[in-house]
Amino acid sequence: MIQHVLSIIIALGVLITFHEFGHYFIARKCGVKVLRFSLGFGKPIYRFVGKTGTEFTLAMIPLGGYVRMLDEREGNVPAHLKGQAFNNKSVYQRFAIVAAGPIANFILAIIIYAIVALMGIQYLAPKVGYIQAASPVSQTNIQPGDELISINGSSVNSWEDVNLVLADLIGTSETINVRYKNELTKVISSDSLTLSRWATNKDPSNLIREFGLMPWQPKVVPIIAQVVAKGAAEKAGFQSGDKVIKADGQLIKDWGQFVRFIQQHPDTRVSVEVIRVGRNTLLTMTPSSIERGGSLIGYAGLAVVPPKLDESLIRERSFGPLESFTYGVQQTWTMTSLTVTSIGKMLQGLISIDNLSGPITIAKVASASADSGVSSFLKFMAYLSVSLGVLNLLPIPMLDGGHLLFFGIEAIRRKPVSEKIQNVAYRIGASLLFTLMAVAIFNDIARL
Repeated sequence: MIQHVLSIIIALGVLITFHEFGHYFIARKCGVKVLRFSLGFGKPIYRFVGKTGTEFTLAMIPLGGYVRMLDEREGNVPAHLKGQAFNNKSVYQRFAIVAAGPIANFILAIIIYAIVALMGIQYLAPKVGYIQAASPVSQTNIQPGDELISINGSSVNSWEDVNLVLADLIGTSETINVRYKNELTKVISSDSLTLSRWATNKDPSNLIREFGLMPWQPKVVPIIAQVVAKGAAEKAGFQSGDKVIKADGQLIKDWGQFVRFIQQHPDTRVSVEVIRVGRNTLLTMTPSSIERGGSLIGYAGLAVVPPKLDESLIRERSFGPLESFTYGVQQTWTMTSLTVTSIGKMLQGLISIDNLSGPITIAKVASASADSGVSSFLKFMAYLSVSLGVLNLLPIPMLDGGHLLFFGIEAIRRKPVSEKIQNVAYRIGASLLFTLMAVAIFNDIARL
């Protein structure tokens, strides 16, 4: 829980600071007096006043922030300060001030992705391990062991690339092309397959499986590395170094098969044949039971000798300063495009609203990415920054995009939108945002 909280505070803290600084910086450049720069909402826990008279505040609820500017619509403004009021600036200056927040998030994403590139990127080549029957990929001649080269014209160097390309194909009804390299001959081939409203209302986290692919995994030989003290396996007499060959007379070919067998036999007496120091030994075990997903599964208390990964599948790429910046721009554009496309598909009903996530899911992902290392956490922050930038640009009153919409109308009509219309729009926008937040939090709780 502590890691969840710290991870999300660090991630959101940096993102919100950059976003609000974007507003603050351009406001000052346009000659607007900033009254308060606040990170967080609620009661301030720390504050100080800068040389320009701006009050910088750190508040108790770290789920947002705001920049409060001098504005005649919010109170009386002394005559000598009217020129520094936000509402008295030109529509183009006001547009720039409001747009600066989301733009700062995109700039931050570019910087973070560039830092990741400078650190060096390591990825796992998209080698196919299994192809599901009656799936889109089953229309092709791809075989287990082949390596994917491109999908629908987009190069894929890793399974992460594959997932991003597939996310862009959600709801697609068309014929696409897949290029792949044969494991033995190294010959690159190309096949086509037809999609029909593919993956509509499916879980986007399982797109690779939905496409019919399972990543290649090394074969895990069922050799015992460790026996848990006082567990069912220790009581049955298992020892480190035992190689499982049969379970209830069934031939065991790999560790995964043995795990599934144990899970299917909770509190049930089973016989397991192992090879110990060159001799076959028959053991009798009653797996204990644990609850998972609302049902009981068997548990033995064994750990397997980890397999060796094919090092040829681990690829690395190094970047220079200029290349890393280019990579940052490309990745930011890719994630921005994906986010916008996903929102559009959700509005079309191609992606279920059940996929909306709130602060609980964000905190869990932040913590998991922190567990995976600095690079993973930085990439999570970059994507979150892109998402924050895109969401704030949506033309919804209460968001930056809503203000930009009104400023755009003002620039065309040569006069501002009436206060009455704006107030009604803000109420509608607030209702919509609170509804979306409620749905996202409900989805978070349902996933728990």
